[in-house]
Amino acid sequence: MSIDSRPTLISAARHFYQMGWMVGTAGNLSAKISDNSFWITSSGCPKNLLTVDDFVLMTLDRDKGEFYSTPTQSHSQKRPSAETSIHAAIYNLFPDAQVCYHVHSIENNLVSRFTNSDNLALPPLEMLKGLGVWEENPHLTMPIFANHLEVSQIAEDIFTRFKDTKPQVPALLIRDHGVTIWADSLERAGNYIEIVEYIFRYMVIRSKVKG
Repeated sequence: MSIDSRPTLISAARHFYQMGWMVGTAGNLSAKISDNSFWITSSGCPKNLLTVDDFVLMTLDRDKGEFYSTPTQSHSQKRPSAETSIHAAIYNLFPDAQVCYHVHSIENNLVSRFTNSDNLALPPLEMLKGLGVWEENPHLTMPIFANHLEVSQIAEDIFTRFKDTKPQVPALLIRDHGVTIWADSLERAGNYIEIVEYIFRYMVIRSKVKG
């Protein structure tokens, strides 16, 4: 990306905080600035109070592996988000991905327990068109990954699975943790995260109605 994406990421983070998707210091946002580098939110920063100094510039470290990156900028008190390895895996897996959002909502945590399998069946909603799905009554699933204390293990699981089988939608769930989406632009990333959270809310409400 040729423009400085940080102001847009700051605005998105404030919006997601207000939505209850980035409470406390949870969640992380990133955007590429070249094929090999990306900005990512610093660890431990309240997402409603971000400034341009609350980002760390990372370089994809392919010598170590496909889900590693190293800080390009030296910050005495800034550490990259704990989920940075997940962002690195996504950028290496999907060359068109320019933006990656990871948020925690009540709904995405709840739906991650709607199945014991590693795929969540999605309802055939009209809103799926917003994720690029132009089918009538589509039968789609969203990949689910186990949560691990060591986030690098989650990133490794993602890379291993997606290396051979690409997901049907640009999103994944980590059980009892959160959702991650990726897109080729800042605008589309904002749309994607709102769409998947809309779908999750629908699924939660439907489960209550069905009893």
